Amino acid sequence: MSRSGYTLPVFACAAAVAALHWLHDRKPLTLASVDLIEPAQIAEIPIEQVAGLSENTALAITRSDPGDNLDLTKDTPIWALVEWREQGDDAVIIKGGEGIGKQANADDKPAIYAYAQRLLQENLQQMLAPGEKITVTIILPEGRSLAVRTSNSAFGVVEGLSLLGTTGISQPLSTPDQLAVFRAELQNKASLFETLVFCIGENGLDLARKLGINPEQLVKTANWLGPMLVEADVLGVKEILLFGYHGKLMKLAGGIFHTHHYLADGRREILAAHCAIAGLKSPDIQAVFNSATAEAALTYLKSLDASTGSDWVNQVYSAIAETIDVRSQEYIQSHSENGTEVTICGSVLFERDRKIIVKSKTAGLLMGKLC
Repeated sequence: MSRSGYTLPVFACAAAVAALHWLHDRKPLTLASVDLIEPAQIAEIPIEQVAGLSENTALAITRSDPGDNLDLTKDTPIWALVEWREQGDDAVIIKGGEGIGKQANADDKPAIYAYAQRLLQENLQQMLAPGEKITVTIILPEGRSLAVRTSNSAFGVVEGLSLLGTTGISQPLSTPDQLAVFRAELQNKASLFETLVFCIGENGLDLARKLGINPEQLVKTANWLGPMLVEADVLGVKEILLFGYHGKLMKLAGGIFHTHHYLADGRREILAAHCAIAGLKSPDIQAVFNSATAEAALTYLKSLDASTGSDWVNQVYSAIAETIDVRSQEYIQSHSENGTEVTICGSVLFERDRKIIVKSKTAGLLMGKLC
């Protein structure tokens, strides 16, 4: 049985609670109690260290524990700096310090989203006496270095990690228990529809809904695309639209059917190979291969098109999309007992700002039926 842990906002809140407790009582906490709100339960979070930096400022440190989830924040330290202040109307002001990402598309606001804001506000305000005011700065000392291993920048978060999520419980999305949850949802929807849409994450689900696709036909897969494709074929699903961020979905073109970065990557190799097949010159292929992210590689191809009047983005990504379709059906075929009557697959790839880059030919036909 897999072990659930807590999401990053919970640990940030626990550190803030411990720091504020020191300012009130001048005593360090070894465990901080946090009301998770979602779900309605109390979490007891171990505190590593609490230090008074001055009469008006305290710092507390804890460490992330996401349970059995394959999460790169596992064991990373989270600091909270809490300071008394006299000015301002708000009892609690929350700031992002070093390692907390900035929202590039929102005037560099700290990437501390709604659930984290609510968690901090509600837990800290109940500890304040009338008239007391504090500023809380959340710091992730390793956040900037960890961020380069995520797709945060692809979605407009730069220079660090996000305090993201809608719940305090960290669900182990890469464990067999979570796969069982996804399979159960798939089994239910396969009994109702012959055509389904597989979305790796929340961005795909959100965009698919905005395009008018019936939410009841959307299935979240997380990184378990291979097992979910096979399961859909066994259940008799006729058609699947693979709908995902290009930096994730292109892995399928390389035969990678579990897309978690801990297990396999291959994005730059896949992109460079398709660039070579399309006929790009060697310096451009090298530039794509050496790009730090898939988004950076796409930006390079776009700039090449803009400066030369070429059509490399469409050529390269169309080829990748068609390869995803072929490799997906080959994968299903290799695990299928249905003979030649395997599930048909089409793929749609979108970019950072959730604009569609390309649809495979099959995906175009499926989108016509779904939207």
